[in-house]
Amino acid sequence: MARIDWLETLPGVDPTALPERIVAEPGYERWDGAGTLGYLTLAAICDAVLAEPPTNARVVVGVRCFPTGSLGYWVRRLAEGGLAAALTATSPKRLASPDGGPPLAGTNPIAIAVPSSDGEPLVADVSMGRVTHGDVLAGLAPPEELVPFGGDRAYKAFALAVGLEMLVTALAGEEHGALLLVARPEHDPVPSLRTLAGPVRLPGDARPAG
Repeated sequence: MARIDWLETLPGVDPTALPERIVAEPGYERWDGAGTLGYLTLAAICDAVLAEPPTNARVVVGVRCFPTGSLGYWVRRLAEGGLAAALTATSPKRLASPDGGPPLAGTNPIAIAVPSSDGEPLVADVSMGRVTHGDVLAGLAPPEELVPFGGDRAYKAFALAVGLEMLVTALAGEEHGALLLVARPEHDPVPSLRTLAGPVRLPGDARPAG
């Protein structure tokens, strides 16, 4: 709910717009947000993928796709539908190099989900920021904490943020976009990982009560 006031400040949002699939090939799709919120664009993309899953794999590019929210939510939907998925998206430049200078990349999260025969997919969702912009909007963290995570190794998160920024921008253009890779899994690795992990909570698992 803390995002509502912020959403009202976004320029160019058209409440009547609908996302449009502008390229549809067997292994590649391109969607244009057409002025609607990125949440609705990703919802349309996920609905379309689940309705017509790829024979093997598909790359989906979302153009003018912002904001995208928690990417783990979208890849979990796909994994619950039996598909392995990786999703990343760009956002306003908020992360500067640990060496200083202007912000050069967004927090650019990446989320990965893998379905499992035990019913619960593994879902990893990581932002490159020490905190998220959502944390700042909600008053849970001050803006000055929005830096690459990792302390004295923060250059690693910064490098990944820049790499994702350039990858998505190369495919989606200068406006914020999203990049989804979705595939039919040929193996079922998650149950054995859970057995090996024992009581250790894995990414995406429900937190224990209390």
